[in-house]
Amino acid sequence: MEYYLYIVAFHFMAVMSWMAVMFYLPRLFVYHQEHSHKKEFVSVVEIQEYKLYKYIGLPSLWASILSGSLMLYLNPYLLQEPWMHLKLTVLVLLVIYSFSMEYYRVKLLNHTCTRSGHFFRAYNEVPTLLSTLIVSYVAIKDTLLWFSLVVIIFFSFIIYKIATLKD
Repeated sequence: MEYYLYIVAFHFMAVMSWMAVMFYLPRLFVYHQEHSHKKEFVSVVEIQEYKLYKYIGLPSLWASILSGSLMLYLNPYLLQEPWMHLKLTVLVLLVIYSFSMEYYRVKLLNHTCTRSGHFFRAYNEVPTLLSTLIVSYVAIKDTLLWFSLVVIIFFSFIIYKIATLKD
């Protein structure tokens, strides 16, 4: 436990790096899709997408998972807390979302993606929803079912409105 707070600090930094990728990469997908007719622009965006995901996104994802796992190993009491179970459930969704970004990155790279810029604008809201829930659970240390439902409904409405916008 002597180094526990150092692990916590490392975990925070890893999560912040991972989340930066989660918030920015879908925005690059928007630019990629909405400017697909500009080959020189798209080639620059493709390089940014690749480097952002492979050099920052994946390493920070694994650093987050490993440091978080180490924290749970050193402090197994956390696994007895209901809010931690909810946090880990939402975290699984965030990891799935993270891997879905590689799926879309490759589809865009191969010019086989049929998703619109509006889709990626709405898709960009998902990590905000999930991180809002995770941070709330960790900070408040409660499951807050009513809060979770309100946040999910609010973000679902925003995502729906963004996805159905007309040009």
